[in-house]
Amino acid sequence: MKPIKRPQNPCFSSGPCAKHAGYSIELLKDTPLGRSHRSALGKSRLSKSISRTKEILGLPDEYKVGIVPASDTGAFEMLMWNVLGQRGVDIICFESFGSGWAYDIEKELKLSNIRKFSADYGYFPDVSDVNFDNDVVFTWNGTTSGVKVPSGDWIPDDRKGLTLCDATSAVFAMDIPWDKIDAATFSWQKVLGGEAAHGMLILSPRAVERIESYTPSWPLPKIFRMKKKDKLNESIFEGSTINTPSMLCNEDYLAALDWAESIGGIQGLIAKSESNLKVIENFVEKNKWISFLAGDKAIRSNTSVCLNVELPDEKIKKMIALLAEEKVAYDISSYKEAPTGIRIWCGATVESSDLEALCEWLGWAYSKISNC
Repeated sequence: MKPIKRPQNPCFSSGPCAKHAGYSIELLKDTPLGRSHRSALGKSRLSKSISRTKEILGLPDEYKVGIVPASDTGAFEMLMWNVLGQRGVDIICFESFGSGWAYDIEKELKLSNIRKFSADYGYFPDVSDVNFDNDVVFTWNGTTSGVKVPSGDWIPDDRKGLTLCDATSAVFAMDIPWDKIDAATFSWQKVLGGEAAHGMLILSPRAVERIESYTPSWPLPKIFRMKKKDKLNESIFEGSTINTPSMLCNEDYLAALDWAESIGGIQGLIAKSESNLKVIENFVEKNKWISFLAGDKAIRSNTSVCLNVELPDEKIKKMIALLAEEKVAYDISSYKEAPTGIRIWCGATVESSDLEALCEWLGWAYSKISNC
């Protein structure tokens, strides 16, 4: 029978992600609109986003956080273009974004001393032979594959190269060992459901030392430049930005950080996301027609949950369209380059009660479409 209960919030997109429960545009009423981001007020609000990010993530005091252009993509490109080239590069790819970084390193930066450690969608590659005398590039969570790095145990403390981590769908949802990460990036519109356009850059002292001691052979566009007079441009990490930021988006991020703190900070966020994943796991366990793309629970993402459905591709698409038509689930198609299936965001801004309701609708939609 057609379910009666509907999700209160049908937004299950893996980016931009759902707003948290209780969100209202009224939370942004004090945004300094019409004010310069370089004014004392504007800079103070941007600086607050930086300091609160460090506080809630529990970053080491000596790590630096900056707001940079163009979402996570811009932040990670900025990072690669500034630090790579001094050493060889080992690249770990297990989904489309990691493969994209590999392409840019090989075809755009044109580095030749590279090695790739790859795995198909749903799997994590063997990293036992990664050479940490090289720089190592990887995503912590495969947003398009539903696979996450199981732990940081494979990263040695005495590495000579840098670890560069695209952590955009993992930060605020997974336990990241920051002592294993030399540089990381993320964007506001992922785990905390913020607005788009801006990227966040995290640098360890080792990454700062590389930036100050090494000059790449290629030219750097203005929005990528991190140095001033051969030293790190500290102002980027104090609230000044390379280009004009949206103060409205920044205020939205601050509201999300307030909410994160209200539910217990980083541990509360992780627990909520893992509880959400458990809802989907319980449903999959009871239904043989649906399964996880990541069969190994140790590497299964608790944010971007990717699922196989035992239907032909066209019927899967019809099932997804039916759920959207019923206004119970929006934007749950698998990523365009991934195997056809369903992808459900289970980060902390999603409520378990909504996921439970969605599961009932998944069963109904499968039954309806499979019998067509």
